[in-house]
Amino acid sequence: MAVLPILPASSPVVHQKSKRVRRIDGSIHRLLDDLVETMRAAGGVGLAAPQVGVLLRVIVIELSQGEIIELINPEIVKATGEREVEEGCLCLPGYVGRIKRSEVVKAKGVDRDSKPVRIKADELLAEALEHEIDHLNGILFVDHLESLDDLHKVEPKPVAAATE
Repeated sequence: MAVLPILPASSPVVHQKSKRVRRIDGSIHRLLDDLVETMRAAGGVGLAAPQVGVLLRVIVIELSQGEIIELINPEIVKATGEREVEEGCLCLPGYVGRIKRSEVVKAKGVDRDSKPVRIKADELLAEALEHEIDHLNGILFVDHLESLDDLHKVEPKPVAAATE
């Protein structure tokens, strides 16, 4: 496994549409593992392959330690309701903006073993699914803002000091 560099929002790659994965093999397994390690190292909740320069429809999400969702060729099949959320992105560290996301989403894809996965999600998981699947379509959260003036700088969270 490796921690990969995360591309900045200014990179043309993160604005391109990703290709479907045709065959799940060792290279896709390595990509999933690298995405998880990179997401954890960056302190993120989710990561999509285009964020590390790989234009394939692959995402990972981890809301709580050890509960990893890996989806290949994911898609939102239904979205209902609307709510406003404050969202950020690993491609644009230090900034957040208020955007509209669905209250509930239903998504589908396959896992690393090619088994079908269906997820019904609300709250943070729904937001993360929409956010990461947007990345696969070349959409960043800032594209949902009415104006870039709606972006707000946030202070980085302090790292907890190690105790002896």
